[in-house]
Order: sequence, then C-alpha cells, then structure tokens
Amino acid sequence: MLIGEGEAAMTKRRLLQRAGARIVGEDGQAALAIVALDEPEAVVARLRARGVLVNAVDRPDLCDFTLPAIVDRDPVLIAIGTGGASAGLAKALRQRLEALLPTGLGRLAEALHGARDAIRKRWPDAADRRRAIDAGLAPGGLIDPLAERGEASLHSWLVESGELAVGGIETIRLRSPDPDDLSLREARLLGSADRVYHRRDIPPAILDRARADAVRVPCGSAPEEPGAGLSIDLDWERR
Repeated sequence: MLIGEGEAAMTKRRLLQRAGARIVGEDGQAALAIVALDEPEAVVARLRARGVLVNAVDRPDLCDFTLPAIVDRDPVLIAIGTGGASAGLAKALRQRLEALLPTGLGRLAEALHGARDAIRKRWPDAADRRRAIDAGLAPGGLIDPLAERGEASLHSWLVESGELAVGGIETIRLRSPDPDDLSLREARLLGSADRVYHRRDIPPAILDRARADAVRVPCGSAPEEPGAGLSIDLDWERR
C-alpha cells in the first residue's frame, strides 16, 4: 500500500516499482503500507486496526518497520539502515558507497558464480579455496572488487595465483581494549585469519573482529608451528 501525494510519495513509488512491488491504495489488500502524509496519525491507526504493518515517512515514532537506503549492483545489494534514527545519515552513506563501488561489481559476482567449478578444481581443499578467494579479493588482489578490472581479471586470477603458503603467523600487539583502535592492517589480518592465539584477558569485542569460523585458542603464547593458513598471535603491547 502507498498512501500519499507529493514528492515524498513519488520517491517511494519509484523505489517500490524498481523492486517489482505491486502497489495498491488504502482500499486494497496488502501486508505492508507506506504512508507519506503531513498528518499520518489517523491513516496509521486505521491500517494498524486491519493488521497492516506501517512505515510513516519521516515519523519513526509511527513506524512498524523502516526502509534502508539501497546500493544496487545487481546481484550485489547493500542495505544501510539506522532503525529510523536518521534517514539523512543512511542517504549520505549510500551516496559515499555509490561513488566507491564500481558499476561492474555485479558482473564480478556473476563471473565468480559461473567459475565455481573452475575454482573448486583449482583449489580442491575448502580451506585453501577460501584463502585463495580472500587473497584475490583483498585490496590490490587480482579480483579486488573495488578495482575497475572487474570480471575481466577472473581468468588471470585462476591462472596466475601462486601456491598458497603452508602456514604463517602475524603478531598483533593491542594498544587498548577498543576495537576502533586497531589499525586498518590489523583489522584486515584479524578478518582473514584461520586461527587466533590470544591471551585470556583479550576483550570479546576484539576477538569478534575475527571471522566467525576462525579458531580461537586462549594460551600464554603462540606455538612455533601454528598450522596451515594464517594465524594471529594476539597480545597486549608492552609498555
């Protein structure tokens, strides 16, 4: 349901039509409604009495749901929501991301999908495959998603990627318990590590920066042979 007139309603109509929605008025049947009125209270009350979930434009206090700002690089879709706190902030972030993400990002996603069999053949082991994909998509990698090369570089990545390192360990010394104090390099290392050896007093907020499937090993010190893939030795900076 879309109820309202003026530019706010027209903007919502364009977004709904682009998403393939079938739009009806208040007399129609729908589970969701967007109300773009200066005084929406009475309409919202009527719709809620019918069991319809409502989004009232610029009235978060009357909303049962909110609509995120969308960055569309089909099939890649990024939604930015603030829970109704600030539509302006969501819009500003969307505009920044729009400028950052290449228009060919969707074609890269489709090319990766089409190359799944070739990728599995190139790296039969699942852990090796994940590490190879992570390395390829990393900043400066052959299939860096923010580079303009896009899907054209996929063949080169499959052919030219060298053998993966058997194992390695990187040391991160924390300066504070705040994850925002991690450097960009440290955050990237944590996000790509296969396992994290850490002291027992490392805060959960720091450990949460690692991949969800990364093995976490509380210990006094990291082993000399940490195993295949990337390991992190996470400790406090000594002062």
